[in-house]
Amino acid sequence: MFNPRDIIEVLANNVKQTRSPFGIPKFLVNKWWQKADLQTSGEYMLFTGLMYQFTPFIDRSTHYLEMFEDTPWADYLKYARYVPGYLSGLGLAVITPFSEKRKAGQALVDIATLLKKSKVDFGYDPSIDNYSGILLYDMGDQEGFVRHAKFVAKKLKQKGIKKIITVDPHTTYALKVLFPKYAGAHFEVKPWFEMMRLSSGKCNMTVTIHDPCFYGRYLNVSDAPRKVLSGLGIQSSKIRNSGEFTSCCGGPAESISPALSKTIMEKRVEELKEPGNPIVALCPICLGNLKKSGANVEDFSALVARHA
Repeated sequence: MFNPRDIIEVLANNVKQTRSPFGIPKFLVNKWWQKADLQTSGEYMLFTGLMYQFTPFIDRSTHYLEMFEDTPWADYLKYARYVPGYLSGLGLAVITPFSEKRKAGQALVDIATLLKKSKVDFGYDPSIDNYSGILLYDMGDQEGFVRHAKFVAKKLKQKGIKKIITVDPHTTYALKVLFPKYAGAHFEVKPWFEMMRLSSGKCNMTVTIHDPCFYGRYLNVSDAPRKVLSGLGIQSSKIRNSGEFTSCCGGPAESISPALSKTIMEKRVEELKEPGNPIVALCPICLGNLKKSGANVEDFSALVARHA
């Protein structure tokens, strides 16, 4: 296990310098919208929080953390905070495979397409789509989180944004619960699947949903994705730990201990594989971590887009 303080200081320093926990400039991360033909305004603003876009960089970072965990090299991590954020970010961007970076945006394209099919009046403005800062909060850097959250909220308020559609559980929790509490910013926040108005009913299959911790335990929105699938004729198998009693995938522990993360993930995958059905994830962090098991896992947006 790495020293949590070392990890926190590196991430906090990156966010302070670059507004990204990985130090990667936003123009290198957020490109999915360029061919999506989206209007820039609407009743709702689509806000990705850049979590899907970060997934290939998370995977690459974790790969190196796995190599150095519990070795003498782990102690040198504390010196990473002295490296300028943009420099380390550009380095990470270079060593991350282009194919993975390109795939990371497909879920967002699918979500935007499904919102259009559901006739939702929404826009997307990449200039105000920023990382929420949730990882700082999760790891105990409340001061850093509040500072960053106020920056993000200010950008949204300056554009007159009142209603927001989110695409992942971490950003949803940050904007819906933490921003009002710590940044004094109040928005109407809805996960994208709550906006779906789809009903083909032609599909005949069963899947197993992995409920992310934030959706299941803290926001209590686990019924909504199942209703979307039911409207498409897709059933959800029942497992012991689901909904508000869901189990963690282990993904959030990756930055502190990839080994611990793997142990938690393997236990969760055993539960999810028990019904014998394809596994569906509603979170980019969960998706990436569960896939490491070799299990048949896909993003919820991909499943819905294929059958809507």
